Parts: sequence; structure tokens; C-alpha cells
Amino acid sequence: MDNIEMMELTTVEKSAFDDLVKEAMRSGSIDQSLYAEYDVKRGLRDSNGNGVLTGLTEISDVTGTHVVNGRKIPVDGELYFQGYNVAEMIEGFGDTKYRYEEIAYLLLFGKLPTKEQRKNFIHILTDLEELSGAFIRDVIMKATSANLMNTLMKSILSLYSYDENPDDISVPNVLRQSLQLIAKMPLISVYGYQAYRHYKLDGTLMIKNPRKDYSIAENLLYMMRDDGQFTELEAKVLDICLILHAEHGGGNNSTFTSHVVTSSGTDTYSAIAASVASLKGPKHGGANLKVQNMFADIMANVKDWTNKDEVNEYLTKIINKEAFDKAGLIYGMGHAVYTLSDPRAVIIKKFAKELSKEKGMEETFDLYELVEKEAPAIIMAKHQMFKPVCANVDFYSGFVYSMLGIPEELFTPMFATARITGWCAHRLEELVNAGKIIRPAYKYVGHHRPYCDADHRDNQQ
Repeated sequence: MDNIEMMELTTVEKSAFDDLVKEAMRSGSIDQSLYAEYDVKRGLRDSNGNGVLTGLTEISDVTGTHVVNGRKIPVDGELYFQGYNVAEMIEGFGDTKYRYEEIAYLLLFGKLPTKEQRKNFIHILTDLEELSGAFIRDVIMKATSANLMNTLMKSILSLYSYDENPDDISVPNVLRQSLQLIAKMPLISVYGYQAYRHYKLDGTLMIKNPRKDYSIAENLLYMMRDDGQFTELEAKVLDICLILHAEHGGGNNSTFTSHVVTSSGTDTYSAIAASVASLKGPKHGGANLKVQNMFADIMANVKDWTNKDEVNEYLTKIINKEAFDKAGLIYGMGHAVYTLSDPRAVIIKKFAKELSKEKGMEETFDLYELVEKEAPAIIMAKHQMFKPVCANVDFYSGFVYSMLGIPEELFTPMFATARITGWCAHRLEELVNAGKIIRPAYKYVGHHRPYCDADHRDNQQ
């Protein structure tokens, strides 16, 4: 498809457009002191950084503090899915396959499946794990995007046209749509990348049908790789990554988006595409790629990766906006809820270490571990913080994805492929409880003005 030039401006038009930009900046500017004056909860967070309570959920619980005598005390973080501790479940899975599928059942239905329920559920997902040749040709292969999150959104919205009953928001129909999306998302992600690789990078076009005897994690690796080969450890680690990204409370940006858009009564495809759009934002789903880029910069500029002083010196340059992207951030460190530790980071670190041994990348893992250990003190000193700072899940996830040979373009789509289960569970929860349309208030702080006709507006501001 030929590129479409969205705007070609003459010199006069360019000058006029520049004036419009200035007007947009002026018009959109609000006196920042008004936010404090009206006690606006910016980002739906109070002055202490706590989230404003906007809803109830039973799907997952995220804890990073305990209340003792009215005071919040930092504790090691814990994550619960439908009341079950995620760390305990992952430990209990052992070497079984279909771990993510079992978690999907739990998130959607509120309980762990029996052997028979597990078998039937996996069979349903396996049957739905396919896309027609027409859909692949007409949707995924056309107008490929350099950012695969846009490919995901386009594909999800296009599925509306292939659904005979897309606007029915009854629970049975939305559950059907949810199961189809969960099963098809891995294919959309990988096929989207293959189309991008072929049309944008001039690579070989390779489209593989998923194998019916493979789990979602196994099929992702199988469809992604030219030879389709993977080790048992690689499949296990990816399975764990999918679990850790599957759900994280109702207040994260993309899941809250699912609640907000669902509350309007819209269709499933629109609601899920909106959540994907939220996750695309670098403040939400793209953090692990930022971590990867930061470590590439550290490795290029620190001669001795084992020298604590040398590493600390460069981390100090990063936080002082003298190195890397000059943003003053050590990416992958800190979390809005977790304080002493992020349980997802603790789990994924364990598997990152194990995988680094298989891949011969122990030195790189040791550098990650050193930065994780040293960065909190540097961050706390810089910002005069008393709240502990810990590594979050993004700190190690990009490293794990890179060891699995997952292209960077697929980092955030892998997040979406896992999180779609959580989004669907929250959509169903919103529909079952038939809540009101979510509509927070915005305070008008402008000024009412009389109308002037065009001949008298030259000096009007």
C-alpha cells in the first residue's frame, strides 16, 4: 500500500499551522495551582499517592503494605488471583503444561478448575485458536504498522465484522467473544509481527498454524521461530511470564479503561481495543523495552560490569539527566503499590537466572542484579524519599523476552496477549454487576464570555 501524505503545507499554510499550534498550547493550558485549590485527584490519586476508590472487584488483589495501629507499614508485595496467592500457585504448578490456561479459567470463573473442567476448557481454547485465511490476508497482511499494538487494535476491531452477533452484551455472548479473543490473540500478535518483518524489514513471510497439542506459550514460540524449536525451560518461562502479566487489579490504566468503556454499553471488540490502546502508552505497557534500552546503554558505557562503584557512578549520571535518555529515570524501579518487593519481579528474576544459565548470559544477569541492588538507594537519595523503592516486573521481563528470542516489537504485544484475560474478566464483572456508566467530574475553570462576530475579534483573547 502506498504511503498517504496526511498534510502537505505551503509556506503560508505552514506559518498558519504554526499559529494554530500556539493557539492550541495557549488554549489547553490550565493554571496548575487550581488543581490544589480544588483538591483535584490528578491521575485518580490523592496527595499521598493512593488510588481513589472507584470500584470493587474480586478478580485480583495487589498488596504492598499492611496497616498497623492506623499506619501503613511496607511489606513484601503479594499478588492474589481470585483469592489465591500467585506465587504459591506458580510453585504448585511444577512442570505441568497449560499453566496460563488454568489461570485464565480462574480469572474468568473465580475458582480453580477440576481435572475435567481444565481438560474441557483447554479443548475449547484449542478449537478457537485459529484465524481464517481471509482474515489473515485482508486484515493482518494489509497496511502493516511499525508499532504492532496498532496491528492488534485494528485486528480486534475487524473481528467485529466477522461476528454474527457483535453488539449483544449479554454474559453468554460476551463470554463467547472473550474466549475467542483469548485464543486468537497469540496468532494476531505473531502474524502481525511476521507481516511487519516481511513488508517493513524485507524478511521471509512465515505463517504457521498453531499445533493442537501445544499450550499457548508453546505455540507462541513455535509460530514465532523459523525452525519452530524450543526447550522445555523456554516454554515454562514464557508460560510464567504470561501468568504474571495476565492480571493486576482493577485500577491499572488499561483494566480501568476496560471498566470505563464497558460501562457505556459498547461491544466487546471496542472495549478490548480501547484497553490495548491504553497499554500501548509508554507509561504503561512499554516500560520493559525502556529497561532493555537503558541496560544496552549501561553495558556500552560501563567497562567493568562487576564494579559496583563504576555502575553506581553511571546510574547517578542517569538519574541526574546526564546519561541515557536524559529523563532522569532508572527504568524498571519503583511501583505505585509495591514497596519492599514486587512479587512478579521476584518470580521472574528466579526464572531469568535459570534461563541465563541455559543461554550463557550469566554476566548480563549479574549486572541486572547489581543494578537492582544499588539503584534504590540512589533514587531515594536523589528524590529525598523515605518510601522504599523496589524493582518492578518490567525490570527483568524484557531481559527474559530477549533471551527467548522474542523481537522487541513484540514485547508489548506479549503483555497484551497475556493481559487480555484480565481485561475480559473485568469486562464480565462490570456487566454482571450492571453498574452505572463511569463518569467522573471535571471542574470548569474557564471564563464565560459574550459572543463577538468575526469583524470584532482581532484583539479578543
